[in-house]
Amino acid sequence: MKETAYIFTQTAAPEGGGMSMLLLFGGMFAIMYFLILRPGMRKNKLEKQYQSALKRGDWVVTTSGIHGKIFELGPDTVTLETGAGKIKFERNAISGELSKARYSAGAEKKE
Repeated sequence: MKETAYIFTQTAAPEGGGMSMLLLFGGMFAIMYFLILRPGMRKNKLEKQYQSALKRGDWVVTTSGIHGKIFELGPDTVTLETGAGKIKFERNAISGELSKARYSAGAEKKE
């Protein structure tokens, strides 16, 4: 009976499991980096460039969907002139993607 128990406890160790697992996880990380992380970082970089290049008189759209013309710029804030009056926002609330889509050079500007 002891011999039977001893036979069941001896199992073969997986061969090459450590290196193949490392390569698998490395490949998964590389795919995730190039498909998810890198495009997100590129988008954030373009948004920051757009927000730093804002100037008075530009037509913009905020991330909450408010359209307006820049009336005043501060280091961290932007005052927009809308149809209802003037509203102060954080500079990072201006969406470069939405603003370019709505107020590109060829698009009509509506007030």
